[in-house]
Amino acid sequence: MSASIVRTRLDYPRILSDAWDAHLAPRAPNAPTVISTFAGAGGSSLGYSMAGYRELLAVEWDDHAAQCFRRNFPHVRLHHGDIADLDPSDLGLEPGALDVLDGSPPCQAFSMVGERQIDDPRNQLFREYVRLLTHWQPKTFVMENVAGMVKGQMRSLFAEILGTLKAAGPGYRVTARLMDASYFHVPQRRLRMIFVGVRRDLDLPAVHPAPQARPVTVREALAALDDPGPFQRPSAKAARVAPLIAPGRNGGDTLTGLGGKKAFFSLQRLAWDRPAFTLVKQFSPSRNGVLHPAEDRNLGVREIARLQSFPDAFDWGDSAVDQVWARIGNSVPPLMMRAIAQTQREYILDAAEFGRAQR
Repeated sequence: MSASIVRTRLDYPRILSDAWDAHLAPRAPNAPTVISTFAGAGGSSLGYSMAGYRELLAVEWDDHAAQCFRRNFPHVRLHHGDIADLDPSDLGLEPGALDVLDGSPPCQAFSMVGERQIDDPRNQLFREYVRLLTHWQPKTFVMENVAGMVKGQMRSLFAEILGTLKAAGPGYRVTARLMDASYFHVPQRRLRMIFVGVRRDLDLPAVHPAPQARPVTVREALAALDDPGPFQRPSAKAARVAPLIAPGRNGGDTLTGLGGKKAFFSLQRLAWDRPAFTLVKQFSPSRNGVLHPAEDRNLGVREIARLQSFPDAFDWGDSAVDQVWARIGNSVPPLMMRAIAQTQREYILDAAEFGRAQR
């Protein structure tokens, strides 16, 4: 862990509020540009916006995710449909003019949750990202995926992706690193694989951000939140298991400790003074969930939004609880992406601009 990590108590609501204000601030005339593919509800887009970027285009096929995106980014052009149908020439960008291409190709096939099928067709969606990368030839790119892509039989696919990214377009220097969102003001233990690439002609290294803060606890994350938002209570057998689970434990550990069968490992109760468990897309009150530290209920939508570092002002509209869980579980935490975007801006984009000015 970096010695520079802040160890004082964090005012997390203020951090989110200030970040939202930065998102709403006018863009500078020379603001760096970004295009976000597989944009979801806008977790990555929000991170770039918080860092002062101007988004030229977002790409998302899911109807509900697109609705959430439009609600919160009304001025960003959205391609709502299959990424394979996107013609990059329609944007009118000259090759090399774009600063950052961002993307999070669907990760279900790599995820440790559920079955991992190496021949799952979703494994190949990264090629659409590479197609756009080759056309636009941005100065740098960021691609996010789950940590499970470097485990077991998926490692060969990871190596293929890494090699394909390096060879895209004019060629890129590429590094991939596991990043834990909890060291970037996100109150959640969330490991993600982050690929960063820099166009070779810029002669600059690919850089990841250093840890910025000690992990934020659930207590700090939910401070001064007077309304949890809509929530669901455990149902069926899960309703009988939930009251038995101590903070920081899960149903499986609890049941086996009591001499019962292994079950309900994905029914977890948060602990006040630790970061949250990783929030996932799958949510069913009869089988799994994330329980409040002191109440026998699953978290409300405003609570899970905070744990993913979405500011309170982010508008989920009249979305159902399970829809928000899906958007949160599939999203990149905005504050982690803000740190990545700030690093790309400082160490790559600004450095490239300085190099051009010196010539």
